[in-house]
Order: sequence, then structure tokens, then C-alpha cells
Amino acid sequence: MDSQLYTPPLAAAPAPQEPPPTDTTGRSLRDTVHARLRSAVLDGEFGPRERLTEMRLAVRFGVSRTPVREALTRLVSDGLIERGHGGFFVTIPNLAQLKDLYELRITLELRGIARAVEDPSVRHDPAMLSAELDRWYAMRANPPAPDPRFVVQDERFHAELSRASGNAALTDALVAVGERIRRVRMYDFLTEDRVATTITEHITIMELVRAGRLDEGQRALHAHVGDSMAVVLALAQRAMTQMALHADRL
Repeated sequence: MDSQLYTPPLAAAPAPQEPPPTDTTGRSLRDTVHARLRSAVLDGEFGPRERLTEMRLAVRFGVSRTPVREALTRLVSDGLIERGHGGFFVTIPNLAQLKDLYELRITLELRGIARAVEDPSVRHDPAMLSAELDRWYAMRANPPAPDPRFVVQDERFHAELSRASGNAALTDALVAVGERIRRVRMYDFLTEDRVATTITEHITIMELVRAGRLDEGQRALHAHVGDSMAVVLALAQRAMTQMALHADRL
């Protein structure tokens, strides 16, 4: 064949790809399902031994099994659920894991203030501190009823205190650890005195930091989240006990 006269056939044009289905906000369906399932897991909507199957979740969210399967895979990667016999289950840390996560949480919490103590150029954002303090002043004036979901308010306080110190990566790590232990910690807010104590301590810590009394603020924060390994272990044990006693409350 004369190569000069030969013209290769045109390659077949690839079939156009349909964009993934989206919801009313423009997010892809897979992201929507992931977000909704993630919120349900974090909010304690599934029992510790409740099996999460693709079919049941697909019916719950009104979608096919494909975006559910992808959401489950992502949540396994996040450490929020785990694969078990016959399906997926919410990850519940054992006591040793919980103690380690509590210890990590404390390290991240204290670092936000410690970096300001060590470096005078680091300043907590006063506007962020004041805005968060206003929320807690309102709660002190009108205390919320005991509720396991109060843990979300608690997590927000600690995230905002960390965020005000200016290290976004540090805050992201703290938020991630908080989410991993939320399923257990949420049972720590079942009494009026526990909620009231938390509100009082949060206000004290943030007022000290806003006033620039960082050493005092750091000590108050350390006492609040656990100032020794014995306290950390006690906190972890109490959380596990409360979850075992009240897991059917949600």
C-alpha cells in the first residue's frame, strides 16, 4: 500500500459523557448522599449495632445504590463507619482507642493557645472570640435542656477558640478528632448540671483568652478537657459507660 495515499481512518469520537445528576443546590448526587449520610452518622441517628445496608439507605434517601455505596466507602475512609459482617456499622472506639483520641484532642486544644504564648506575634481574633462568647452568654441566660446533641455546641466552642488563634490546619485536625469521638461524647450531656458546668467553663476560658491572660486561659482549658492521663482515662470510661446506659435515648 502506498503510504502517501493512505489516510488513517478517523478515530471514533468518544461518546459524550452525561454530567452526574445534581440536587437543587447544584451538588452532585453522590456528594449530597454523602453529606446526608455523614450528618446522620454524626448526629447519632444509627444505633451502635445497627447495620447500614446499601438497599435500606438507598430507600431512605430515594436514590440508587451507587451513590450510597460511594458514600459508605468515603465514610469508611473518614473512620466514621466500618465494614462488618453483613454490612457497615457506625465506628465506636474501644476504650484504648478512645483514650488515645482524647489525648490527641487535648494536645490539639492546648496547642491553639500555646502557640500564642510562645509567639507574641500570634493574636487571637477578638471579633471571633466575642461572637462566640455572645452565644455562650445567651446560653447562660437561658440554659438549654440536657440533650446529647449539645455536644455539637461544645465542639463549636472548641473549634472557634482554635480557629481564632489563626492556624486553620490545627482547627481542621481538632474538628476531625471531635467528630470521631462525638458518637460517644454526646452521652456526656444528659444532666442539667453537666450542661451548666460546660457553659460556665467555656465562658471563663474564652474571657481569659480575650483579655490576653493566656497562661491562665491555657490552664483553665487544660483543666476543662483533662489535665492528666488519669483524668483522660476517667473521661473516656465515663463516656463509654454513659453510651452503654443511654444508647437508646436518641
